[in-house]
Amino acid sequence: MRSSLLALGVAAMAATSLPVAAPLSAQNASPAPPAQAPTNPFGLPDNINLLGSNSPNERSATAMVNGYVITGTDIDQRVALVTNASDNEIAGEELQRLRAQVLRNLIDETIKIQAAEAQEIGIEKAQVEQTYNQLAAQNFPDNPAGMDAYLKSIGSSPDALKRQIEGELAWDNLIRRNISPFVNVAAEEVTGILERLEASRGTEEYRLGEIYMSATDENREAVIQNMQRIVEQLQAGGSFVAYARQFSEASTAVTGGDTDFLRLATLPGPMAEAVRGMQPGQLVGPIAIPGGYTIIYLIDKRQVLMADPRDAVLSLKQISIDLAPGISEAEATAQIEQFGEAVRSMRGCSNADEVARAIGASVVSNPEIQVRQLPDQLQNILLNLQVGQATPPFGTADDGVRVLMLCGRDDPQQAGAPTFQSVMNSIEEERINKRAQRYLRDLRNDAYVQYN
Repeated sequence: MRSSLLALGVAAMAATSLPVAAPLSAQNASPAPPAQAPTNPFGLPDNINLLGSNSPNERSATAMVNGYVITGTDIDQRVALVTNASDNEIAGEELQRLRAQVLRNLIDETIKIQAAEAQEIGIEKAQVEQTYNQLAAQNFPDNPAGMDAYLKSIGSSPDALKRQIEGELAWDNLIRRNISPFVNVAAEEVTGILERLEASRGTEEYRLGEIYMSATDENREAVIQNMQRIVEQLQAGGSFVAYARQFSEASTAVTGGDTDFLRLATLPGPMAEAVRGMQPGQLVGPIAIPGGYTIIYLIDKRQVLMADPRDAVLSLKQISIDLAPGISEAEATAQIEQFGEAVRSMRGCSNADEVARAIGASVVSNPEIQVRQLPDQLQNILLNLQVGQATPPFGTADDGVRVLMLCGRDDPQQAGAPTFQSVMNSIEEERINKRAQRYLRDLRNDAYVQYN
């Protein structure tokens, strides 16, 4: 499912259990003689081993937060979103750890909602519905109502997702009232950063995904094990954005762990050392940093104030052939060689369509595509091509064989320094995020949480 959905959690829904009804008395029936009354007409054993819930509609409480009930159903529905993001089955001890982390998330979510309500800045139902409908339109543009059915099909629910939306909106309100107005940035600070940026022109900066968890002496081993499990799930194809939003305690959790571009000097030493040797797409962690541990994913890197060649806009033609099902390896090799010779005979893009038709190939044109939008393996190849040249053939017997021919290229303009306002906004955001973490810790300390 899409990361924007996977990133969101479930609602905490309170429920009361119904008492089991006693057997109806036969008040109007004539009493049968005791000797003829069967004592065990069904031959039931004395000790019954129940294989299911004795009350399928009952949802027992797992925790209470200032009187608000978080149920097992709430946890199940949040877990369903997380496990749906993973290609591997999550079971056993790993599933139990996941449920424990989800419970902590639900407790924090409830604390935020309650704090906003106490300060009379709670979220209206209409706000939640509007955000939910926007998500539905983004993920199911052809049928927004399909999101309801999808959530139910994976074991979650629309109400669960709306609860998470309410928590995030409530937290935004709390930050705007209690933190943002008290964060100030001096003009001298911004000017100093702009001067240092200019002095560091050409040095590298990095865009990271991060999942941070705080750790104490008491829970250090548990945190490490939990993060190692998350790394295994991410390596198996799990959504980094989803796991970051569900588990990270960093302020970047709301953006799926995305830090945007930053320089190594702004990172803790162990984290900076790890990032320095990474390549885009690489995952590393957990790494010990002050206060806890982090998992980092290198999204991208670039040079400060320098144009990035991958921002070049290309005009490409894709020329492809399909191989017959069941074709032998020798026949496939011969056909691919013939295809390669035909491509080499093309006089650039001007007669590509004509030659393609002659060999039964298809042509698809894309006049505007950024280099960074293409697979990593093709980016460097295309950057080194001259107009009219093509990549080597690539593909498989099942998917077909193709080449990309370069028909035009617009190189990126020289990158300029960030604006005064953008730097000021970045500093403010960093300070707000740090204060927000402390504020949430204070709210946790003041909350009364009772576990079952």
